[in-house]
This record gives sequence, C-alpha cells and structure tokens, in this order.
Amino acid sequence: MNDHFKISSQAGTSGSVIALHCSLSSGRQWDRLAQELGGRHQVIAPDISGYGGNATCFALPTTLTEEIDALSPRLSEDGDPLHIIGHSYGGALAFKIATDPRYRSRIRSLTLIEPVLPTILMESGADRRLYEHFARLAYAIYEDLWKGSSMEAIEKFLTFWRGSGPEERLSSNAFVRLAEQAEKLAFDFASVLAEQNVTSAAAAIRVPTLLISGGLSPYLTQRVVGRLAATIPGAETKYLPAAGHMLAMSHALSINPDIARHIARADEFANLSLALRAFSEEAPVVIS
Repeated sequence: MNDHFKISSQAGTSGSVIALHCSLSSGRQWDRLAQELGGRHQVIAPDISGYGGNATCFALPTTLTEEIDALSPRLSEDGDPLHIIGHSYGGALAFKIATDPRYRSRIRSLTLIEPVLPTILMESGADRRLYEHFARLAYAIYEDLWKGSSMEAIEKFLTFWRGSGPEERLSSNAFVRLAEQAEKLAFDFASVLAEQNVTSAAAAIRVPTLLISGGLSPYLTQRVVGRLAATIPGAETKYLPAAGHMLAMSHALSINPDIARHIARADEFANLSLALRAFSEEAPVVIS
C-alpha cells in the first residue's frame, strides 16, 4: 500500500495519526496537516484502494469493512495508540475503524470532517429525503459508469459536492485525471449505502471526537454531522459558515490547528488516565 506521508515522530511521543482522504483524491491531500503534526506523531496518509498509488488495485472493496481490511497493514504496524482522521469517504472509513472491535481499544481520538454516512439519516422522517436524494445520485452515477460515460459521472459527482458553494471549473487535464479514477466511485457509493446501525455504533464511541463541517456543503453532510454530534457522547464540533465540502484542503490553515489541539488534549487525557491507573495499582492498602 502506498503512503504519501509517513513522517516519523520525535523521541518521547506516543501513537500514530492515520489520515484518510476523500474519494477521487489521495494521501497527498494531507500534506499541510502532516507538517503540522509530524513533530509529535508518526503521520500515515495511505492512498485508499482505487486512488493514487493504489489506483490499479485488482479487487476493489464493496463494503467499509472490506476497505478497512485493505488498510489493516497500516493500522497494525506496531500496535501503538491511534489518532484517526478522515474526510468525506475517508471520514466514513475513520468512523468504521473507531467502531471496529479490532481497533477500538487503541483509538485515542477521532476527527471526522463531513463523513459520508448517509444511512444515519434513514432513521428520521425529516432527514430521510436527504438519504433518498443521495441514493438517486448514486444510481445515476452507476448508470453513467455502466455506459462508459465517466465524464458525465464526474460532472454529477462534483455538482453534488459543490453544494451551495461557488462553481469552480476544473482544467481539462484535471477533469481527465478524475475520470480515470471514476470507476471507484461506484464502489464508494456501494460501501456507504450498505453501512447499517450507524447511530448505535456512534453512541458507543468513548474517545474524544471532533466533528467539522462547512456551511456551503451539501445539506446531507451537514445533517450527518448534526446527527453524529447529538449521538456521540461529548463530541466537539467546529462549523465554518463560509467553507464547502472540500474544507479539509481549502480551509486547512483554519482547521489544522484545531485538529492538532484535539489530538494533544486526547494524549494528555490518556496519559493522565494511565498515570492514575498506575498509581492506584501501586498504592499500598492501609488497614486501620
């Protein structure tokens, strides 16, 4: 598996940061975050299957569990504590890792930037129409890809994620590069639409969680963040009214310091808990 960043931490630090990118992107989207965090943590930004250096994967995953299985070599490298960060589709993967029994005990913090978890909206009548609209978008993109119309699929995809933000025209070269990876979109849609029991999984999260969203993003992801904020115990939220769905890159200078502080506080809390546990185990029992 290709890592665009694997920055080793300085002596005396603890844990690794796993940063997971959005669809049609690569680990390179985390370059500024890696620079911000690299002094204190090992930062690993793998290319998700089907993208970047893993664009030629032979078997593409159709569920989030299968996607996590493909990432498992990076998650199990040394057994150290993990800080998980994810944006968009990568946010769905980050959520899945944090709620996976194989890794749950190692998670120190979770940062979700507009995670794509549409099935959490099926549980509310008011939100269900957002889920249904997203499912129709997925079907339309499936049809385009089935017909070999990658350019049309990419156009629909980008139009949706632009939300209410200003229209930005990509260069023809950039558009072609995206179209070359468009096939993976069908698998990403299938994975997030197959995910079940998101609310109960979110309610069981017991690690410091930071949720980030933008006011120009599709209302679907804003509502997903809202539902998660109401469900994950003690979740912290950061809302940027003038940011769109790509805020992990467009507003990196605004949110990266918050992510760094979130991780630092989680480390402090974990270290304090370990110290208190060690003290309680070593303290002599006094019988009067």
